Amino acid sequence: MPIYEYQCTECGEALEEMVLPGRAEPTVCPKCGKPNLSRVMSTTSFQLKGGGWYVSDYKGTKSTPSDSGSSTAASDTKSATGSE
Repeated sequence: MPIYEYQCTECGEALEEMVLPGRAEPTVCPKCGKPNLSRVMSTTSFQLKGGGWYVSDYKGTKSTPSDSGSSTAASDTKSATGSE
């Protein structure tokens, strides 16, 4: 169920309301009684924890020096034996 935050533009009262689908949003402030409620954009509670999410998900692939060196050495050996 979505919980929305509202704030009265007249008196500054802040409140949270659960708005069910198909129902009207609240428009009248419960404190001052005026129809001046507006929805507030709040921050999310989404957090990325741990040390490896950025490295494994967004960065380019890592090439280790031992892997690239062995493939180069193997191709050099093949070309050297093929030229004899």
